[in-house]
Order: sequence, then C-alpha cells, then structure tokens
Amino acid sequence: MRVVALEEHLSFPELTGLIPKKVISRQTNGPFLELIAKKLADIGGERLKSMDDNGVSVQVLSVQGAGAELLDENDGPGFAKKYNDAIAAKISAFPDRFTAFANLPMTAPEAAADELERTVKEHSFVGALISGLTDDEFLDNPKFAPIFERAEALDVPVYLHPGLPPKAVVDAYYSGLPKNSGLMMSLGGWGWHSETGIHVLRLITSGTFDRFPKLKLIIGHMGEMLPIMMARCDSFFKPNAQGAGANQRSVVETLKAQVHITTSGIFTVPPLMVAIDTFGIDNIMFSVDYPFSTNEDGKAFLESIPLSYGDVSKIAHGNADSLLKLSVIAKKINVINYEEY
Repeated sequence: MRVVALEEHLSFPELTGLIPKKVISRQTNGPFLELIAKKLADIGGERLKSMDDNGVSVQVLSVQGAGAELLDENDGPGFAKKYNDAIAAKISAFPDRFTAFANLPMTAPEAAADELERTVKEHSFVGALISGLTDDEFLDNPKFAPIFERAEALDVPVYLHPGLPPKAVVDAYYSGLPKNSGLMMSLGGWGWHSETGIHVLRLITSGTFDRFPKLKLIIGHMGEMLPIMMARCDSFFKPNAQGAGANQRSVVETLKAQVHITTSGIFTVPPLMVAIDTFGIDNIMFSVDYPFSTNEDGKAFLESIPLSYGDVSKIAHGNADSLLKLSVIAKKINVINYEEY
C-alpha cells in the first residue's frame, strides 16, 4: 500500500546558524533537538532507509524549529527563499519520495504570499506550513489575508503547526512546575494542541474561513483536541446566536468543509475513531511527525486500524493524494502489507 506522511520535519544547521542567537528560541536549543539534529538535517541517508524499512512512500517535508518566521520583515523574505531553495535542491535527487511545504516569512505577509507562489510554481511545493503565532498574533489578524488569498488562488493548503506559546501564557499556565514538566506541558504535552485548537476556532469565529471559503487548512495530532470538543463548540458558536462571532456557518460545517487533520504523533485507535466520527474519514491523513516520532510506530499504527482496506487506503494515501494533487508513484518500493477485513 502506498503511504504518504505529511508532517515530517527537517532543519539545516547551516541555515539555522544564520539566524541571530537572540531570536533563537528554547525550542531550537533544547537537548532533545540536539540529539536529533542529524536526523533533521538528513534527507537521503537514514531518513530514506527508515522510510524504505517501514513502507513510507512519500514524505512531505517542512522546516522545524528555526525558519524565516523568526526574522523581521526585512530579513525574513530573503532567508525564506534561501531555505526553500535549499530544500528543493536536496530533494531533487528523490523526486518520487519527497515534496515539501514552503517556509514563509510570516512577518512580511505580502512577501510570504509571493514566496508561497514562487515555491509552488518553481519547485512544485504542495503548500506552506506555518508554526503557530507570529509575534504573538493569530492568523485571523487581517494582515495575514494575503497569504490566504494566494493559497486559495493556487489551490494549495496551509498546514497550521503548533508553535511556542507567548511568554505571558507560559508564565501564567506552565511556570512553577518541577523539572521539565512545565516546558513539556507548554509544548507537546498539552499546550501546543490546545493553542492550535484555539487558533482554528478563532479562524472560524472571526469569519476568516467565510472570507476565504476555498481555503484548505491542515492541522496535525489527530485534530488538536477539536474532534472531542466539536459538538460543544458548535453549540456555543452558532451563527447569529448570542455569544456568536462573525461566522456565517456552524463550527461543524466549517471544520468538515475546510479543515483536514493528520495523525501525526498519535498512534492509538480510539482518537482516530473519534476523528472519523466527527471530521469524517475523507478529512483524515496519515502522518508520523518524523523524527520526533518514529516510522516504526507509524507503521504499527496503520497496521492496527480496524477498518476496511479501502478506508485504510484513504488515510494512508488517498486523501493526501487528492488534497495535495500528488502524482502516483510508479517506482517499486517497500510497502506495508494489509489483509482486507
């Protein structure tokens, strides 16, 4: 079976080293990132072997940790171009195994829109990945509209990945805890996911999705808590009701129409079943979150899904092939074997 993984990360130290140390966050300097720095920088070595060993046909790569979004509107655009060109050059030897989401200079939205278009047209990138807030501002701020306008025009999705929470949030919610538990709670242990869920709800209640009805957004980690909260949120934010925002459609309608979710980093069946029951199976795509999670865990998870071969195929590659308009790979590679249920 063909397997496409969408939230798979890279980081090139020769480019990260160009970012001033004063803007490099704890996320990029942590001990865990130091341990996997070689995995993040590698393309055709251990990464490709792991893909072959575990039946991953294609990885969609994205910058993790330190990219153009950390730089100001003067330095960000040039750095984004340099980074995206480096990605394109390094994956060019493996055109049937890798594609990418563009890294954008988010502090310069017009330039970010132009860079998105350039990477799609010049490098055949399949969209862009944005890491959380930009200078503590959510994407419903009208200043970011050019990016959404261009994504709609190009018919490519935007992947909204978690980013570091603002310092005020860290101080209020995640300080005073023992050892590294506060840091971990602010990131992958909880905070990343709740903040990304809030980010999506802001895009709904602000009317941003209604202003860009053809925009396709991808979020990871089995829906960033939204599947379990979807019905409750829907009851609170009904259009034209007391307490509602500027949304013209319900939360449920908007999520099903414009938001796609990946399995990245969550490899148990119960959350998947909730995601299928709420978002629908056509909105769910496989991801590993490599190298922060392993392809071995991803493979075991796919093999454990108690659905028909056809439904597993949708999750493994069909939905991603459709959304990202990926060509069918003819090259014979290792695949995961399934039995039809």
